[in-house]
Amino acid sequence: MSLLTLGACSADTGALDPRGPAAAETAGHWWLLFWLGLAVYVAVMALLLYAIMRARRQEDPDSSPPIDDRALFTVGGLAIPLLILAIVLGDSVRTGQSVIDPPDKPGVTIEVIGHMFWWEVRYPDHDVVTANEIHIPVGVPVELRLTSADVIHSFWVPQLAGKRDLNPGKENVAWIQADEEDVYWGQCAEFCGVQHALMGKLVIAQPEDEFEQWIADRQDPASEPADEILQAGMDVYFQAGCAMCHGIDGITDPDPPAGSPGPDLTHIGSRMTIASAIEDNTYGNLTAWIVDPHQIKPGVRMPPTDLDAQELDALVEFLLSLE
Repeated sequence: MSLLTLGACSADTGALDPRGPAAAETAGHWWLLFWLGLAVYVAVMALLLYAIMRARRQEDPDSSPPIDDRALFTVGGLAIPLLILAIVLGDSVRTGQSVIDPPDKPGVTIEVIGHMFWWEVRYPDHDVVTANEIHIPVGVPVELRLTSADVIHSFWVPQLAGKRDLNPGKENVAWIQADEEDVYWGQCAEFCGVQHALMGKLVIAQPEDEFEQWIADRQDPASEPADEILQAGMDVYFQAGCAMCHGIDGITDPDPPAGSPGPDLTHIGSRMTIASAIEDNTYGNLTAWIVDPHQIKPGVRMPPTDLDAQELDALVEFLLSLE
């Protein structure tokens, strides 16, 4: 399986390599806990070694320790732990508040709806709908409105922000910001079913002018193709039942039928990935996905599609033309 994280994304996709202010706050808190824990461990080991060595030197091992030792252990067992807990609590509250409130007013609002097992992405202020790939401008706080269409999912992009749950019937609000232009890997962080582990997504941070151009391009609806092969592919798209779950703005109704619709396909040809960001969007991968998606993601809700070679080729060519 060709995971895009091995190629296009940053080499280190972990939470300890933050690329945004929210993730940096979380990483800073983690390092505080790490260094405090390490200091406590070293101190305890040193005291243990001291006690062992002193016991060997004492003539009467049952004698009471001198008063200065009692004071040492009182301070080490009570005062210092209370001080450490106070530091951790204070920094936890500060970090929690900082990851809730963005430093500036969000410049973009994005709605993310979790499905089993993919991500619906909407830009309500721009009338743009896509799937599994979230485009944001670099250096701009982005408000995320999170909900679920079925079960509990969790939005997590380790280098940009901590996890936030997506609950059915409830909207949670979070924010992310990328300080560097890059492609960031994200993952569902709440077990949601058999394909939870392969419910990935990409956050694509780009300069603001490129982001605005991307929005403008996504606002253009598709049009019926003039090319004969592409026209045949569009016919297969309807005849094979693809339109029952996947909408194409300008060709189908504005919204797919109610139930469990699949991702919007209006601009699928311009997407980097398919299958919730686990396969590169190539002719071969898209063909394999259409023929039998369960070979790639067992348990996925999309059924296999029975087409002959000519129909399959026309359908794939038509989909890839939707840029």
